[in-house]
Amino acid sequence: MTEMTEMTQARDPELPGRLLAVERDALLPLLRSRSDDDFALATAACPGWTVRDVLAHCSAALTRVVEGRFEKGVFSPESNDRDIAERAGWPNARIVDELERGMTEAGPVLARGDGRMDVLALGEWVHAGDVREVWGEPGAYAGAGLPHALTLLARVTRQREHLPLHADLDEVDEPLRFGAPVPVGPPARYIGDAATLVRLYAGRPVTDGAYELAGAQEGELNIFG
Repeated sequence: MTEMTEMTQARDPELPGRLLAVERDALLPLLRSRSDDDFALATAACPGWTVRDVLAHCSAALTRVVEGRFEKGVFSPESNDRDIAERAGWPNARIVDELERGMTEAGPVLARGDGRMDVLALGEWVHAGDVREVWGEPGAYAGAGLPHALTLLARVTRQREHLPLHADLDEVDEPLRFGAPVPVGPPARYIGDAATLVRLYAGRPVTDGAYELAGAQEGELNIFG
């Protein structure tokens, strides 16, 4: 629980790589155990995309990081669609192999950067939750990577001077702070479980779980929308 409660101002350059490595070790065996039919299922979190599309997007994004390919418009919806289309003829196993390589090699590249791309590791972790959600697997937007994800989320929202929020999470003894470090007026407050808070920040549907949010609307928390 230490990493959850000690969210310092300083950037930890190794944090994105740790999050990717933890998720890689949990996700890749699951992916390799599933049939092609499972990869063809539609996702609720990413309308119009199948599980395969989500994974192709994830593997392509990490490959761009590893290879240093950041042309104009990269990671736009149009760029994402092109990346997916380029992999249309690949077998699912090849996409999974590319994803494994990216989750292994992107961390050191991000660590050498200035921090602006660190959020990509958080997005990859969220997309892994999207896949688990479709397949009815436990641990969507939670699991072993949660402490790293919360720490990275706190830093990303602070850097972007996002809506200030204090969160009392079921899994953590002390309140966590997200968003701008110097709020104007009282911060918003969240009470509930961590996975639901991640859903709100990622703009994912909240399907169950009781929580309280005061001082903000759900859509105001979304950092990806």
